[in-house]
Amino acid sequence: MQRYLIIGAVAVVALGIAAAAYFLFFSPAPSVVVAPAGDTFGEESAGTSTGGLGGGGAGAPAGDAGASSSPPVVIPSGAQEVAARLLEVDPGPVVAGALALDIVSTTTGTTTHDVAIDYLSRQSGNIFSYHFNTHSLIRTSNRTVPGIQSAQWLASGATAYVQYLSGDDNATVNTYALPASGAGGFFLPQDIGELAVGASSLLYLASGDNGTIATVEKPDGSAPAQAFTTPLSQVRAQFAGKGRYLVYTKPSASIPGYAFLVSGGAFSEVAGPLNGLVALASPEGDYALISYASAGVLKMELVDLATRAALPLPVATIADKCAWAVDESAVYCGVPIDPAADYAYPDDWYQGAVHFSDRIWKIDVAGRYAELVTDLSTTASEPIDATDLALDPKSLVLVFRNKTDSSLWAYQL
Repeated sequence: MQRYLIIGAVAVVALGIAAAAYFLFFSPAPSVVVAPAGDTFGEESAGTSTGGLGGGGAGAPAGDAGASSSPPVVIPSGAQEVAARLLEVDPGPVVAGALALDIVSTTTGTTTHDVAIDYLSRQSGNIFSYHFNTHSLIRTSNRTVPGIQSAQWLASGATAYVQYLSGDDNATVNTYALPASGAGGFFLPQDIGELAVGASSLLYLASGDNGTIATVEKPDGSAPAQAFTTPLSQVRAQFAGKGRYLVYTKPSASIPGYAFLVSGGAFSEVAGPLNGLVALASPEGDYALISYASAGVLKMELVDLATRAALPLPVATIADKCAWAVDESAVYCGVPIDPAADYAYPDDWYQGAVHFSDRIWKIDVAGRYAELVTDLSTTASEPIDATDLALDPKSLVLVFRNKTDSSLWAYQL
């Protein structure tokens, strides 16, 4: 009990710092216009995947934002093959959070497989799907939703849960369920601090002076139920398989952080106290990738959530620059080359005070070794700060966003 009181006091001290880090993910942007039924939806020009804002419409009503946009349209792709196996899918800016999924089609008895990369244009909010093998770009929705800061997807690609700011001084966080077709959609409660999208449910956090309440509900917004509560007011949460959640304090280089596994509402410590702690749960919740800073140097560990055994890893980055393979066999990470030692990590990276030049490394879980996949600065002939990594279910293609200019990239594994 005394430990949790201490943690609570530390969280209060960290509130100002953590709040600044929080707003990094929602930097000032124009309020979103979600056109209701009957309005004209903006369209981007056919020759580019990131055109102007388009027609726009009135503000969305508090509920269903109305129906539909035009059917999917194949448009010329601006994707460029920069090097063998490396592709710049979209020069950007794109919304943080893309999805890679397998698609199967059958024509005249022949079955073909492809990887679709679904993403949103930041300028317009239009949804695009780039098919990696056929090099075709499909605009699935021309619905005008500019100003989106982040998106999380259902694994099927049917819906993107997007977040944006509105109101005086962009002080209100809005979360909207945007179907890939652009038709329909609905709002989640306002001022959701953190959102996680699982295989069959959503998890979102509402924080205040008295702590945090976590709610879980179905993807369609129905059947909300309380998942857990905590006196900590600045936390992040993820699904961790088997009905559990991985919860950790919002990271700060100057404040010790903790990670917990939550099962049945009960918290058990996974890691901490570690300054700048960031955690990433594996898909089934067997492991957690933990990153932190020690004396200004990045470090990373793999934690077995069953035994709590922590294995130091030979490469280090911020866990937000990593993605798990669906089968938990490996983690892929953007690892900075010689990160400068005179910065506060991860704070300065979140705030854009420093950018990295990355290599992509594969961490093999069973073998406990790291394998170099590619040096992006050499392959792309420019420094790339890889973030928002995503893998398709078969680990054929790795997708990532360059944090420096918000361009979207893909690498064939």
